[in-house]
Amino acid sequence: MKAAPFDYVRASSAEAAVEALRGGGVALAGGQSLIPLLNARSRRPRVVVDVSRLPLTRIEQDGPALALGALTRLRAAETSPVVRRTVPLLAEALTHVGHVSVRNRGTVGGSVAHADPAAELPAVLLALDAVFSVLGPDGTRVVAARDFFLGRHRTALAAGELLTGIRVPLPPSTARHGLAELSRRPDDLAITAVFTSVVLADGVVADARIAVAGAGPTPIRAGAAENLLRGRAPTPDVLAAAADAAAAATDPVDDVHAPAAYRRDMAAVLTRRALREAVAG
Repeated sequence: MKAAPFDYVRASSAEAAVEALRGGGVALAGGQSLIPLLNARSRRPRVVVDVSRLPLTRIEQDGPALALGALTRLRAAETSPVVRRTVPLLAEALTHVGHVSVRNRGTVGGSVAHADPAAELPAVLLALDAVFSVLGPDGTRVVAARDFFLGRHRTALAAGELLTGIRVPLPPSTARHGLAELSRRPDDLAITAVFTSVVLADGVVADARIAVAGAGPTPIRAGAAENLLRGRAPTPDVLAAAADAAAAATDPVDDVHAPAAYRRDMAAVLTRRALREAVAG
């Protein structure tokens, strides 16, 4: 199939993009998610606003946070020494996003705004307490990752708003991370994936972060599992209990890729694996 007719606008600035988006347009960045939807006619926008040439490609440490421009290519973020040094969990998660050819074109902002619940980037940013800068007709606002993802392909972005940047608080130097993912083939979209970050102090868990992808309408932050870990020694029984709590927080559905019960079971298995990796350091 081919895309339904639309008007094409190449934005000369972020402000011009916002103006063009106000009439029901959609933003085109790397096109790795939007173009297949256009060609399948799953999306029929009146206007496609090309933002790909805007200078929103920042990758740098900005005080206590990693700052990423929304149009930063996934591959550029993945291979950036700054990202690898400051937020290694993010760097590792990016290696799991599609194929290298997809990461060469796709952008961090595009992946976030597309809000696929099985995508790695929204989930890992949720685990890391990232915040998003959003430009709209009334100026700039900041939205926390926990408030951004509202449902499958639904976000807090209103009509006429453009995601412009991402800030990721730097984890403590003592933080350890773990990642576990299940997919049919390497580089396929995750059936289920889990991202964890753990800080140990005097043999007990001082802090824990757990996020699950592919097990609900949005990426899921497993708060009950995190609370279960804090203040306790990370014994196998404690890790298993936390994994069960993470699985209990999921809300998967049956689809062509996997039954809901399988996704929930795998959420527990993968959480246990990711926590073991994090604790082992």
